[in-house]
Order: sequence, then structure tokens, then C-alpha cells
Amino acid sequence: MLDKNAQLTSDKQLLNKFGYAQELLRDMGGFSNFAISFSIISILTGAVSLYGYGLQFGGPGIMGFGWPLVAFFVLLIAASLAELASAIPTAGALYHWAAILGGRRWGWYTAWINLIGQIGIVAGIDYSCALFADPLLAPLFGYTSNLTTTLIVFGVILVLHGIFNHIGIRVVARLNDFSAWYHIAVVLVLVVSLAFFTKNHLQPFSYLYHVGQTFSGKPYWLAFMIGLLQAQWTFTGYDASAHTIEETVNPRVRAPWGIFNSVAYSFVFGFIMLAFVTLSMHDVSGAASASNGFIFVISQALGGTFGTVVLWLVTFAMWFCGLSSITSFSRMMYAFSRDKGMPGSRHWAQISKKYRTPAKAIWLVVALSFLFALVDYVIKQVNPNATYTTIAFLTAISVIGLYIAYGIPVYLKLRAQAQGRFLPKHLGPWHLGRWSKWINAISLLWIVFICIIMMIPPNQMALYAVVVLLILLLVMDFGYYHRHFEGPQAALKVSMEEIRRREAELQ
Repeated sequence: MLDKNAQLTSDKQLLNKFGYAQELLRDMGGFSNFAISFSIISILTGAVSLYGYGLQFGGPGIMGFGWPLVAFFVLLIAASLAELASAIPTAGALYHWAAILGGRRWGWYTAWINLIGQIGIVAGIDYSCALFADPLLAPLFGYTSNLTTTLIVFGVILVLHGIFNHIGIRVVARLNDFSAWYHIAVVLVLVVSLAFFTKNHLQPFSYLYHVGQTFSGKPYWLAFMIGLLQAQWTFTGYDASAHTIEETVNPRVRAPWGIFNSVAYSFVFGFIMLAFVTLSMHDVSGAASASNGFIFVISQALGGTFGTVVLWLVTFAMWFCGLSSITSFSRMMYAFSRDKGMPGSRHWAQISKKYRTPAKAIWLVVALSFLFALVDYVIKQVNPNATYTTIAFLTAISVIGLYIAYGIPVYLKLRAQAQGRFLPKHLGPWHLGRWSKWINAISLLWIVFICIIMMIPPNQMALYAVVVLLILLLVMDFGYYHRHFEGPQAALKVSMEEIRRREAELQ
């Protein structure tokens, strides 16, 4: 086994073979790489913020059946992505894999679709945090919580996340490490509190599998599938382990395990948490119709100061989740920009010499995420009778964008294998062996299914947004990029002298 200095040299040489300089600070260990994906998945964000949404459509059964169902297929997708991360360990991740396996235009579309999903996930996570923080802050500062104050709190959270990410990966990595343990600790506090201190007795365990009850006015089978958004959005962002791969020591082993284990651990701890929250619920219709179903259940079960403390603990977990998501998003944007795939790429690819972070990309992420929610806010002001919710819109966009981006390189890998262009020798040390093709194929079927479900009413706004964004991509592609974008293949033309010069500039 190599010592750390030898491993760092080996990792840098591997990156150099792809034509890239070691510009980012490589300082993340295996746990830190796992922690960033585990923090972005954040069972205390997705499962919690969409808890009422899940109940509205699928009732208690969406927790007992829906969560394990989604987790099973997401584990297959995570394994497929982990295999690719081990084979092609660059910060571009999905974009880079697609470009190498299918060509530069496949890579360009994958990058932009991923960017759309990343904007949705950052905005969705931090908006969820604001939805919890705003009503908790309102009585402390003597104001009334409303859509405008939520947007202001959302903006403040984004700025704080931008500052911490700007300061450096060491700070963020330490916070991510803490976040992983914090998430586990809060889940345990929540479970113990509900098990021993709930005001009412817990429901029998069979209640968790109660199906047939929906408050959506739709047939239960359709409502149940729409309710899967709760679990499906929770299980997003685990590609962060791949986006931070150029900052991870021994990345071809640690990053794949980071991807896979973050989903596996989230499934287990998430299921335990959802089970106790659901079993403590005695007014399912009230929770399903409440503005925040999770807050409703916790307030009913624990009440008073104790319930407020638990809600603050959950809110801080969401804050950590948003911090990690901006780290992942900015690294993807940096990697895409260094290949000149975005307008103003030279700015977004710049690395701060002081902090060794893509500082300008970080603040662009903050601005775009706020703009995404701001546009939705303006629509709500113009049409206050809109039936969809902001959080459902943002989360559906992120699921569609991210999962299409997950699926493209998996499809291209299968195609390359069929054509004899991707061989066993191209695999990294982490691979699926003879099960690879079957796992990849099942993963693609699930991605197609879930993306369709996420675009049907009441999430039709997500469909409209996706169509508009895809039209913009086509205009950008045929107007400029199909002639001028060279993709990561251009990096292979960079001389070792140029790579060494870039690395020396940051010393």
C-alpha cells in the first residue's frame, strides 16, 4: 500500500494522463468523499421536506413500500455510476464519461442537463432549509412568516454556503465529516424521542404498510407513483463523490465506495427515521393537508419546546446538506468550463490561488440557484392561485435533470461495450463484473420510468421548464457549440510542460 505522498503522486499522474493539471487541492480521504454524498442525499432534507407530499399522494404506505422500492433501484444506479467513476476519475464525472464514451456532443448535452438538475437540487435543498428556518425564526424576531420572508431567508442561506465554499475544501471537508455524523446523531435523537416521549402511543408496525389511502383525488396506483418523488428526490446528489474525485486521495477506489455507500446508509437510516415518524402520526389527513407535514407530525407527537428543538436540529442538517451540494455543483461547473463548454468559461474555470477553490464558479452557483427560486416567486405573485408548490417544482426539476444525466453515460457505456470499444481492461479496480450489463440496463429502465412520473400533473410545471430549457440548449448547440466545443478530448493535446506550468502557478 502506498504512503500518502506516493499515492498523491500516483493520483496526479493519472489525472495528467487525461490532459488535466492537478489544480484543486487533493486532501479528501475516503470518509470525506462518502460524507459529501451522504450529506447531499440528506435523509433529513428530502425525506423530511417532502414528507407531507408523500402522505398526500401515497398515505402511510408510501413510507413502508415506496422508500425501499426507490432505494433498491437507486442502489443499482449508484453501482453503475461507481463503476464509471473508477474507470474515469475526473471532476467532470457524468459529462466527462459521456464525452469519452459517446463523443463531445453527448458530453456537452450531459453537462448542461446535469447543470439544470444541479441548479434544481441546490435551490430545492436550501429552499427546504428556508421553509423550516423561516417559521422558527419568525417568533424570535417578531415577524410573520410568508413567501417573501422565506425567499429572504433562502438568499441568506445561499450566501453563507457560498462563503464557506469559497474559503476552501479543507473547511468544507471537515464540515462534511461533521455533517455525516450529525445526520446520524439527529436521526437517533428523533427516533428515541418518538419511541419514548411521544404524547400518544405508537401505531402498530403494520400501519407503515397501509395502502389505498390518498388525499390527491387520483386513483391510488397513480397517486402512489407520483408520491415516489419524496424518496426519489432524497436519493439524488450522490454523484458528488465523483465531482470531488480530483480532491480525493486514491480516487478510483474511494470515490466509487463513496457513491454506493452513501445511498446504502441513507436507505437504512432513512427507513428507520420514516418508520418512527409515521408510526407516531395519529392524524394522517391533517399531516397530508398541512403546509409542512413533517412539522405537523412532530408538533403533534412531541409538542412544545422539545418539538421545536428537534425541528431546529433538522433545519441545521438541511443547512449542511446545502453546503455540500454547492461544493458538488461548483466542481462540475469548473470541470465543464475548463473545457470551454459554457459562456464565460474562462471565468468559471479560474481557481483561487489563495484558497485553491473555483471561487467564481461557486458564486455563479449561488446566483443561479437564487434566480431559479426567484422566477418561481414572481410567477406565484402574478398567479397566486397556482396549485403547485415551489418545493415540488424545484425537486421535480432536480430529479429529472440529474437522473437523465445519470442515465446518459450508463447508456453510452452499454453501447460502447456492444461495439467493442469499452473492454474489461478499461474498467477501474471497482467494477460489477459479469453483472454489470444487467445492472446498467435495469438502471436505465428505472430512470426512464421515474422521469415520466415526475412530469405528469401536478408536476407539469417541471415538464414545461424542461422543455423550455432543452429548446435553449438546442439553440446554443446549433448556434455555436457544435462547431466550437472540443470537449475533454482537447485536453489530451495539452503538453506536459503546460500541465506542469499550471500546477506550478498554484503552488
